[in-house]
Amino acid sequence: MILLPAIDIRDGHAVRLERGDFARETVYVDDPLEAARSFVEAGARTLHVVDLDGAREGRPVNLEHLRRITSELRVPVQYGGGLRTLVDVREALAAGAARVVLGTAALVDVEFLDSVIEAWGVRIVVAVDVREGHVSVAGWTKHTQMLPTDAIERMQRRGVKQFVYTNVDRDGMLGGPNLDEVRGVSDAVRGRFLYSGGIASVDDLVALRDLRLVNLAGVISGKALYERRFTVGEGVDALKET
Repeated sequence: MILLPAIDIRDGHAVRLERGDFARETVYVDDPLEAARSFVEAGARTLHVVDLDGAREGRPVNLEHLRRITSELRVPVQYGGGLRTLVDVREALAAGAARVVLGTAALVDVEFLDSVIEAWGVRIVVAVDVREGHVSVAGWTKHTQMLPTDAIERMQRRGVKQFVYTNVDRDGMLGGPNLDEVRGVSDAVRGRFLYSGGIASVDDLVALRDLRLVNLAGVISGKALYERRFTVGEGVDALKET
């Protein structure tokens, strides 16, 4: 399992939200590149970059920050937020993204999803963001009645093999993951997934590692790293198989 430090970009800064609420934002680093550099220098081997402006506007806004990060730092970067057309996805990949994370469009536009899977295959990751047990879309601002396991099954039937699962209710709250929830996601995913939401300590990472879920490929963490609850190196070590 790998640790992916999260760099959420809004108004040109590296920020974190609480429970996906744009009114509850903390700016941690003025320049996203510097946040990325600090994580890589501390031992991160992959980065998770989210264009929060793009998620709200429905189009990528921070591709220039992505270009800066990928041109200066030699680690894979997965990038999501507002990618809702083939052109958007193509531009994100051209800006250096190793993988792109799709949310709303993948869930509501079957033709779009089929097209990107056909074109880019394993470079496509689908985000399943969950509030109060149901999938949330449009930058976490709109709720659906879709159950996450149903959404995962639907996406897999169309060829999706990689997911990012986020418990938005826990995101940014440092309350720890729901391990039973993670097991349930694992039961539904036939490919691989990353977990995000509530990571607060090395103990949380160890608990996820000790679930021994063969399809849980890694963990995304943001606030805990920014607030020095643990270092990148400690996180990487905690997720190593024992």
